[in-house]
Amino acid sequence: MIYSKIKGCGSYLPEKILTNSDLESTLDTTDEWITTRTGIKKRHIIGKDQFTSDLALEAAKIAIKDANLKPNDIDLIIVATTTPDKVFPSTACILQKKLGIIECPAFDIQAVCSGFIYALSVADKFIKSSSAKNVLVVGADAMSRITDYSDRSNAILWGDGSGAIILSSSDDEGILSTHIHAKGEYGELLHVPKKDKEGCRETIEMKGNQVFKMAVNTLDMIVDETLNLNNLAKEDIDWVVPHQANIRILEATAKKLNMSMDKVIVTIDHQGNTSAASIPLALDFGIKKNKIKPGHLILMEAFGGGFTWGSALIRI
Repeated sequence: MIYSKIKGCGSYLPEKILTNSDLESTLDTTDEWITTRTGIKKRHIIGKDQFTSDLALEAAKIAIKDANLKPNDIDLIIVATTTPDKVFPSTACILQKKLGIIECPAFDIQAVCSGFIYALSVADKFIKSSSAKNVLVVGADAMSRITDYSDRSNAILWGDGSGAIILSSSDDEGILSTHIHAKGEYGELLHVPKKDKEGCRETIEMKGNQVFKMAVNTLDMIVDETLNLNNLAKEDIDWVVPHQANIRILEATAKKLNMSMDKVIVTIDHQGNTSAASIPLALDFGIKKNKIKPGHLILMEAFGGGFTWGSALIRI
């Protein structure tokens, strides 16, 4: 049987840091208020001359090296992003050029904060059908570009960054299952509406309390779905690598699994919500900090605008 297995990973965060103290000077808020409600202390912000593809490039180069591959060993590129460089070509095609890869299929996936799980699910299918051997899967977002920094409830949440993995064909167990869902009827709970006014920047709008309730409910369901399909118990999971949206949601997920927060990879405190980059950034952090080790069983789960949600169960 052909499995798809993570062979390498990498991450990149822009140099500029926006702290809660910085936001105190422009918003009616405090460090204590932000930390208590979200768990966020700081977030990274993309440079004026940088694009999403630049973030993706740095993470991708590290992941390719970590997998002991060369760029032209990659035979498929999938980039999950909500903030592409352009309407077209895709950020994946731009990344392909920047990596110097001569030719391979390349495309973007847009499922907001669930984007990396969606991309992982697609990459897994390509490998298991023998359509690809080494897939570069990237989650990259520059959420600061679509953030209204006069909106106290929104400006405190978002950060920029990129995470990447190399998913390769293997005889060894890797991805056990992926699960993706969407309900478009809830789209306006978290969206970027089209602005009618000329010169008015399109920015995120969110109904926070409703999003929180929806997130907790969908994550409850996806945990049960994942464990039931694989005939596993909660205690079989070694690590949870969740989308980093809000510390309270992370705590709710841990409670659902009867798991200590010590077994949940948490990066939201120093990265904020980086949307599609969130999970691969957390995965790389967990591996590089020697928490997640070969043989460990990890559960990834995410939710995002759309409304989308999903999970992946992976043997490292």
